[in-house]
Amino acid sequence: MNKIAIVFWSGTGNTEAMANEIAEGVRASGGEAELFAPGNFAAEQLDCFRATVFGCPAMGGEVLEEMEFEPMFAALEGSLSGKRIALFGSYGWGDGQWMRDWSARCAAAGASLLDANGLILNGAPDGEGVEACRALGRKLATW
Repeated sequence: MNKIAIVFWSGTGNTEAMANEIAEGVRASGGEAELFAPGNFAAEQLDCFRATVFGCPAMGGEVLEEMEFEPMFAALEGSLSGKRIALFGSYGWGDGQWMRDWSARCAAAGASLLDANGLILNGAPDGEGVEACRALGRKLATW
């Protein structure tokens, strides 16, 4: 099974653009990528995919989006043990604290993180950002 779930929330479109580029990287490596909004993904779906990549931008004081994404993630957090997980998101301020906190939550839940730093981009993905997203997708497809 070489199916990768990409579960993301995007307010301005930057994280959505990242999700689409990650999906391109997965497909370029022969994998299958399926994109989900937070309301369309639940813990029981984790077993249907080789890996799951979660994407959310930094919001407010560098936290996950609180109305849709955080409730979905909190609901499945207890099911992450042993699961292959990657994280990504965009930001416009701060220093990436939301990603460090999020990564620590995944590690505490027993997830197998592809990269403890996650993939963060300031704003919309540019040339280097697009390549970083596609590289993440390629890694996910072969992990």
